[in-house]
Amino acid sequence: MAKIYNKLVRDRIPEIIEKKGEKAVFHIADEAEYWEKLQEKLKEEVDEFIKDSSIGEIADIFEVVDAICDFKNFDKLELENIKNRKAENRGKFKKRIILEES
Repeated sequence: MAKIYNKLVRDRIPEIIEKKGEKAVFHIADEAEYWEKLQEKLKEEVDEFIKDSSIGEIADIFEVVDAICDFKNFDKLELENIKNRKAENRGKFKKRIILEES
């Protein structure tokens, strides 16, 4: 019995499935579907990281973020600059501050 996935997978997954002697049924997403599936994949990878906070799981999140940057034409240097400006203006998360009230 075939497994139904209907999710975005890494580029070599169909090849890997077929090398195992199985049949991979897939299609190439259009722009709208790709954006939807990227968002779903980000949620999936974050959920997996929450369950297993390993370096491999955070690497998967980085891979999805990289794909989102490519899709949205976000300049990665600009992204890093924005991140740094936010850190400078608002701080990072290093002090472990939990705001209880305001």
